[in-house]
This record gives sequence, structure tokens and C-alpha cells, in this order.
Amino acid sequence: MTDQSTDRDTEREVGRSRLRKEDARLVTGQTNWTDNISVTGLLHIAFLRSPMAHARIERVDVSPALERPGVVAAFSGRDLAEGLGSLPCAWPVTEDIVLPDHPPVAVDEVRHAGDPVAVVVARDRYAAADALEAVEVDYEPLPPVLDLEAALAEDAPLVHADKGTNRSYVWPLKTGEDYEAVKRRADVVVSRRFHQQRLIANAMEPRAVVVTPLAASGEYTVYSATQVPHILRVMLATVTGIPEQKLRVIAPDVGGGFGSKLQVYGEEAVALEVARRLGRPVKWTESRSEGYLATHHGRGMIQDIEVAATGEGRLLGLKVELLADMGAYLMLVTPGIPILGAFMYPAIYKMDAYDFTCTGVFTTKTPTDAYRGAGRPEATFAIERIMDELAAELGLDPVEVRRRNWIRHEEFPYDSIAGLTYDSGNYEAATEKALALFGYDDLRAEQQKRNERGDTVRLGIGVSTYTEMCGLAPSRVLRDLRYAAGGWEAASIRMLPTGKVEVVTGTSPHGQGHVTSWSQIAADVLGVPFEDIEVVHGDTRAAPQGMDTYGSRSLVVGGSAVHHAAEKVVEKARKVAAHLLEANENDLDFTDGVFTVKGSPEARKTIQEIAFETFTSHDVPDGMEPTINAEYLVDPENFSYPHGTHLCAVEVDTETGRTRIRSYVCVDDVGRVINPVIVEGQVHGGLAQGIAQALYEEAVYDDEGNLVTGTMADYLVPVAGDLPEFVTERTETPATSNPLGVKGVGEAGTIASTPAVVGAVVDALRPLGVNDVTMPCTPERVWRAVHSAKEASA
Repeated sequence: MTDQSTDRDTEREVGRSRLRKEDARLVTGQTNWTDNISVTGLLHIAFLRSPMAHARIERVDVSPALERPGVVAAFSGRDLAEGLGSLPCAWPVTEDIVLPDHPPVAVDEVRHAGDPVAVVVARDRYAAADALEAVEVDYEPLPPVLDLEAALAEDAPLVHADKGTNRSYVWPLKTGEDYEAVKRRADVVVSRRFHQQRLIANAMEPRAVVVTPLAASGEYTVYSATQVPHILRVMLATVTGIPEQKLRVIAPDVGGGFGSKLQVYGEEAVALEVARRLGRPVKWTESRSEGYLATHHGRGMIQDIEVAATGEGRLLGLKVELLADMGAYLMLVTPGIPILGAFMYPAIYKMDAYDFTCTGVFTTKTPTDAYRGAGRPEATFAIERIMDELAAELGLDPVEVRRRNWIRHEEFPYDSIAGLTYDSGNYEAATEKALALFGYDDLRAEQQKRNERGDTVRLGIGVSTYTEMCGLAPSRVLRDLRYAAGGWEAASIRMLPTGKVEVVTGTSPHGQGHVTSWSQIAADVLGVPFEDIEVVHGDTRAAPQGMDTYGSRSLVVGGSAVHHAAEKVVEKARKVAAHLLEANENDLDFTDGVFTVKGSPEARKTIQEIAFETFTSHDVPDGMEPTINAEYLVDPENFSYPHGTHLCAVEVDTETGRTRIRSYVCVDDVGRVINPVIVEGQVHGGLAQGIAQALYEEAVYDDEGNLVTGTMADYLVPVAGDLPEFVTERTETPATSNPLGVKGVGEAGTIASTPAVVGAVVDALRPLGVNDVTMPCTPERVWRAVHSAKEASA
């Protein structure tokens, strides 16, 4: 780790491995999770949830619950419908999208196991939970809708009968030449079907919400374990009809999100409505098992992918057809998640034709929405796996087939066939560095010897050369995609009279290290010590403007806003310094927080001295407002495009199906690095999540639509001992679309690692006739794949 001295003459903050400012509170328990919040008169909410995946509600009687000890109120969905509108979908991806109503509490019909049907409010959470059993509900069972292809059949039962279809939308993207024409001139065509299983986020902190009303003024403060306090405020105003200016939303310490807290949930709307009706503060905290049913899921997709290529392995065209599981309802950005991936299936490769179609399908399962990577991991998995299959078809090394197709560094900026402009990158450098660290040639030689011997334990090598689009970007592009919000971000800098600094950011962290990184960015621009900077976030009153945190956007967009705001402070301070030093502004140098007059270095003023001078306003330039505070809103000019190469070696026991990751090397290019320690932590966390999809995690439903992996005993999440030691390195090609030269890193590990691991498993078994193992590659599935291949060859 680098020396952490505060000598600003010898080392800039950006690029330093600073320990996180946030960690002292976190590791000593001095945190303020939403569930920690307690106020006088607090009531507790519990939700009765449907045990059935699909049923008509014949009757709900909450009156018996009112007789239970400690119960203050109880409501059915029909009771609450008088004050609550439908939950929002902010991304209706097509003009003719089927967009059903989504009541926060079901009124006439339940459409997934866990759909809430009643609410009980009591003086403590245990009384509320106990009283749920007194609520009487009569259901008329309806057929579940579980299989994506069967859901589209003409005679399929309907999730939303009033809509007449289970098809939510069809979204096409066709670019370049006609794919079918390109396919006709190809020497080889390779087609595969891949399954993206459903995944459930397991943040350390469950979801929670506290609402405190101020009856006299009709104001409400909503504390929520959310990634999106600003978006939540707008949407709660829409759902409840409470004027936005009467709502204050605070995201306190938030213990992880992974996309699952990028949402406007019914529980938040209900808590606000109950607080309004009762005039009392209320709290709801989900249990773990409740969260598995009620927190949105991720992924859930069938991918049919086809490539057409020459005999030398050059890609000519790519065709992708997706069936994307929406679940029972369209939540905040549900329909748009697979559309994000649409732009990433071509990845880092050149081709002549691209044909993409996504069909969104309703099922009687928990709704899907953002999950770390949000559409891009699915795309990366499919293209990297099909590149492996193309290599196998042609007898080429998987790395070589990629070399023959990727965009070369001298071709940047490059307009991809999907319509994006990749501003910078060097896939060759990242790959060569990764291959050297991995010992690729030696591992291939070992693999060949094992195969020749017919070893029981086979060695497999997986390759993933990825790029991603992140930092949800220009607002006008988002408009064209029918996304309801913008891509801008806000920051302001407050120079305090004592020389300390407050950075106010519209991004809302939940583990990313914003406080530390934003302090480093501001410290370099302002020339003030890192320790003198505090970061204010997550409160719509203290930080009134913002678009929050998701999609690896915070540093690229929010960090750029901090940088620009700090520059504005310096320029305002320059005017005051010139006045005080009796010099022309153009004759001032500004270095390490000090203004000096060119040729007269003894004439100097620090920016902190100027902050005090503007506070007193005794001697500021005529006509200048008495402050050097500044704010800046950034609307980015482009997405950012991190990239890299991930290599995985696995040992697969063909008799037991057990897979062990032997080594894992990744070289990522995330542009300019603000804090190497934070970057490494983000990569490690992403790798764990991507490996988990490859080997462990899956949300499984039975034939009746019941979630059978609804606890940590059934839904496998890897722990540290299940993961290998990672070798992580970087190359650096700065982004050209933002002043910091940064690219996103929060999702990169998840995006790249899954195909590397699954590709390695398949590579180990390919000599036995296996060309795919459905995720997660559990020992049973690997064993079955091996035995199916043996039977097919017998």
C-alpha cells in the first residue's frame, strides 16, 4: 500500500490506496441502518402474503386480527386502494407494451407466491406477525404460468386475463446487413440455447422502511434501505398523491443492494399510506424468507444465439432471440433490463450483421428487475459461450478466435454494430497480460496430457474477453429508449468558514466507497487535505438533486459532477484572490490549494483563507455574491466502456461432478483509477457474485409455482471458503468522455466471470462430448451431462 502522508506536494490523492473513511463506523457498529431507527410511538407493519402462485381473491376479512393483543389497525388491499395508485414502471420499452396495474397490496387476484393480500399494524413486530394468522382469506385457485414458451401458446392460462396475452412486448434491433443474407455466405453457422437462471440478491441488510409523519404540516420523512432515495421520493409522490415537497426521503447506512434496492416497492408505499392514515410513525423490516419471495429477482431468460462465420473464424453475423421472464408485474425498470443487454451481445467483436429480438413474458413468479450487471452479464455470457463453441467447431484455440474478431486498439473510437461508440480500449494489452499471469500455454499443455491419459479429474480453461456499457448516460439517448428518467447527476461543494469542505452528492452509496473517493477527487481539485472533506449524501433535503446509484454510474457521472463543481469553486475563489492580492486573474497560479501571483510567490492566499474572507464579506469584489460555493449538474456525453480479460482454470471430477476452481486471473481496464483498494474490492465482490451464478445460485419453483429455494438453507450462496484466491491486475486506457478519464467498475467482475467459469467447466468436459452445462453447474448437473454424453456416444 502507498504511503498515506498528507504532503500534497509529493502525491496527489487520485490514484492513492486510501483506506475508506466509511469503514470505522461500519466495523465498530456505529451505523444507522433503517431497522435501527426508533421513534416515540412507533408502530410495526406485517404483511400477509399469498401462499399460492395464482388465485382469485374471494374474500379478505381483517377484523379478527383487530382483536389480537397489540394490534392497532389492519387493512385489505381493497381498503388501501382508496389511497394508493399502481406501482410505477419507468421503462415502457415499446409504444404498445402491455402494462398491467400493480397494486401494492393485491385486491382481486394474486399473481405470485408472496403477493401481499393484507396488512396488520401493531405496537411491536411480533404482535403484528402473530396477528397475521387471524386474517381470513378465501382463494379460488387459478392455473400457474411458469414456462416461458408455454406461456406464449394460444391456449395458455393468462397472468393478467384482462390483457388477453402473456406477451408484454417485442423489442427488435436489426443493424448492418441483412442477417439471413450474411448467413447464406457463411462457411459455418453455430447455434446454441442458453438458460439464465433466476437469481435472488442476498444483501447483508434486508429491506426496511420507517415513516415518520408531521401531522401539523402534512410532511413525511421516509427512511428506506434504498439505492434510489431521489427516485423513490418522486415515485412515492405519484403513487400516494402526497405533494413531493412534503416528502423527505433518507437512505441511511444501506447494507448492500446489488440492484435489489433499485426499486420502488409496495411496502414503502404502504408504510407511507399507513402513517398518513394513523398519524403515527411506522416501521417494516423484511425477514430473510420474506425477502426471497417479495424482493425482486434477477435474470430469468432463455437465450437462442447463432453466429455465422467464415472458415477462418471471422464473424459475419450474430442473431439473438430472447425470452425474458418479467414475472407477475412490471416493476420500476423490469422491461428495460434485457434491452440494456441488447447493445452488448456484439461485445468487443466486429461483424457485418446483427439481428436481435427480445420478447418479454409474464409468469406467475416474483417480478424480475435489476440484478448486478442488469442485462449485460446475460449478453456477455451468451456471446462468450458462443465464441467458445465457434472455436470448437473450427478447431481453433478460444483466445485465437477472439483475436481474429476483436476491435483493435488503433481503431478507437469505434462505432459498434449495435450503435454504440466505444471511446477507448485496448483488448490486446489486457489479454496478453492476463495470459502471462495465468500461464495459459502451460495449462493447455497440462490439459492435453490429462486428456490423453483419460484422467478422471479433467482440467478446463475458460476465457472471457468482455466490455460493458455503464454509467447510464445521455438523457436524450435514454429518452429514445423510452426510459422515463434522465442520466444526469448533481454535486455541490460547500466551503465552510473554518476551511473545511462539504461535498454534497446526488449519488447514494450502499457499500461503494463514495465518501472516500469523492473526498479524493475534491481534495485534488481544491488543494485541501483529504481529512478536511466530508461527503453528504442519501437525504433528499440535504442533497436535493440527484439520480442515485446503479449501473456503475456513480463515479463516471457523479464523480465527474464533483470534479466540475470543485473547478467552479476554484474559479470563483480566483476572482476573490485576484481582488485581495491586487492582481489580474490571469496572473494567478493555483497549485495545491494556494493562489500566488506570477513572479511574486510571496503574495499568496489559500483557498481556505478565501472561504473565510467570503464568509465575512468584508472585502469581496463589487457585484460578487459572498460565497465561493458551487454546484454542477453533469449530463454525460456517452456511456463508459470498461473492458478486460478473465481466465479461469477448473478441475472437474467426472465421477462425482464436483468442480474446483484452481486458479482465476483477471485483468480489467476501468480507465483512470481513483482508489486502487476500492477498485480491487469491487472486482473481488463482482467475481464472487458471477462465480455464484455459474456454480451455486438458482431460484427454483415447483409445478404449482411455489419457490422451493426460499431460505439460505435451500438457496446456495458461496462463502469465502468456496472461492479461490484471485489474481487481479489492470491496464489503463482513460475514458475520453469525462474529465476524470474513469470507467465503471462496480459490475465488471460479475459480468465477466460467469462465462469464464462455465466455459472452463465445458472445456474440461468437451473431450467427453459435452458442449454445455446448464447453470448453475452443480455436481449433479455436471455428472448428468457427462453420463448423457456417454450414452449418446455409445
